[in-house]
Amino acid sequence: MAVSRPNLARAALLLGWALAASVRAAGVQEPHQPPISLDASSSEVDYKTNTVVFKDVVIAQGNIRVQADHAHATGLNFENSRWTFEGKVHISAEQRGTLRSDQAIVEFRNNRIARATITGSPAEFEQQRANSDQVARGHADEIVYDVSEGTVRLANQAWLSDGHNEISGPLLVYNIREERVQAATSPGTDERVHITIAPRGDSGPGKPEPNKPQPDRPEPNKPNSDQQP
Repeated sequence: MAVSRPNLARAALLLGWALAASVRAAGVQEPHQPPISLDASSSEVDYKTNTVVFKDVVIAQGNIRVQADHAHATGLNFENSRWTFEGKVHISAEQRGTLRSDQAIVEFRNNRIARATITGSPAEFEQQRANSDQVARGHADEIVYDVSEGTVRLANQAWLSDGHNEISGPLLVYNIREERVQAATSPGTDERVHITIAPRGDSGPGKPEPNKPQPDRPEPNKPNSDQQP
């Protein structure tokens, strides 16, 4: 059922109570654990099934932010839950990283955003590299962002570029903090890892070289108007 503004405020209050109760059940909150904030344009709450649906929702904790057209979950707490986000999913990660997809499942553990699994056609990742104007970009059928490890795991049709070179394969693991990538294949298969290395000074794989100046050419001899045929 659609919830009016007074009921929306009540639902938000219930969410806050449930979150506080889960924190008390888990014990004393860690001193450096940032709070979780939730903002939405509207909500639908089913008290019989203990499910909630938010529209135009943003959930943030520290430097991690999840935004989508819709979100739904079972249970109004972040102690140990899985939230499903759908429609224009945008996740701001650490170290200037971002993820985009059609759908994401975000797992909360001990009142922390622990993991985000995004899927799409395809799911996309990018990071502005430190001390560089280059951007690392990648896409795959599925990308798993592990918050504690600071890694993104690209699986199935995985492709990644550091802004100059490219690598593709069945599984790529990119470390956001160290800006390092590892590639793997399944044992006993004929899967391969493909790497394209652009020559130094080149504009990058698949990009045309800049226009080169053409050498001066002598003009053809022009007939002298004073000469008679």
